[in-house]
Amino acid sequence: MAKVLVIDDDPSLLRALRVGLHAGGHEVTTAVNGEQGISQTALTSPDVVVLDLGLPDIDGQAVCKRIRQWSEVPIIILSASGAEDRKVAALNGGADDYVTKPFGMAELEARIRTAIRHSASEPNEPLPATITVGSLELDLVHHEARLQGETIDLTAKEFEVLSFLARNAGRTCTHQMILSAAWGTGYGKEAQYLHAYVHRLRQKLGDSSGMLIRTAPGVGYSLDPAPSVTA
Repeated sequence: MAKVLVIDDDPSLLRALRVGLHAGGHEVTTAVNGEQGISQTALTSPDVVVLDLGLPDIDGQAVCKRIRQWSEVPIIILSASGAEDRKVAALNGGADDYVTKPFGMAELEARIRTAIRHSASEPNEPLPATITVGSLELDLVHHEARLQGETIDLTAKEFEVLSFLARNAGRTCTHQMILSAAWGTGYGKEAQYLHAYVHRLRQKLGDSSGMLIRTAPGVGYSLDPAPSVTA
């Protein structure tokens, strides 16, 4: 028996999957949007996540990417689109498998078993749900940032840039590394995007002197592992 979390906003599909997976001996929990799905992943620690791409609040690929920041749980994507580029983007974004609608319950169960088997054969150290760098704390589940206990209002992309730097605190990250992590593998030369986001991050973090997010001229940025800035 596996603990399966299904994230989908289609009530009829949720009912069908709940009944079908229960019949197969699985424990099933559900979420009807991306934010709820991310929270349920953290709260219930499922063995596998079945994730629809077409969610009402956050694109499924973004949900997958956020979960991957702190969890290695197998993720199976559901989509009405069988386009190759969509599959490649989902798999590059951290998904383990991709199922095109409509599908049979036997097929989905087989893919669930395969995903769990692969996960069990490749044990991973648990990833932290929060990152603390000096007085800066990032909650990767809820996409919240706090500096000296005060909440900092960041956009989704600002948070992704900052969290990537925080995971690599003290190391110089190239423009291409940061762009690929925050925008995807199709990016890497659009350094002007990154400069603008770093400028806004410095403003919001009270880092006008660049002592927290340090610039490596012509190379990239690094996050000081012992920042002393104030909000």
